[in-house]
Amino acid sequence: MQNDVSSLRRLIDKWLGHCCDGTVQVIGFSRTSSNRRRYIRVGVGHSDSFLAITFFRHGDGSWNVYPPRREAPMMGTSSFAA
Repeated sequence: MQNDVSSLRRLIDKWLGHCCDGTVQVIGFSRTSSNRRRYIRVGVGHSDSFLAITFFRHGDGSWNVYPPRREAPMMGTSSFAA
């Protein structure tokens, strides 16, 4: 893992900490259907509004608000024995 990678708790505080008069709750978590990467959705509600953010787990172990890039098929060069 990189040194600048934040924990999920720190990211939640970064994104929702300034508006958290209420309690942050886990709304849902699962794996994406395309690449089976984990995600978690958290939210905070007020009397008049509700805010939710989805965090995605990346291959390097970091959490981000954007989904990981899809892995494209790779072509390699190798010699085949005939």
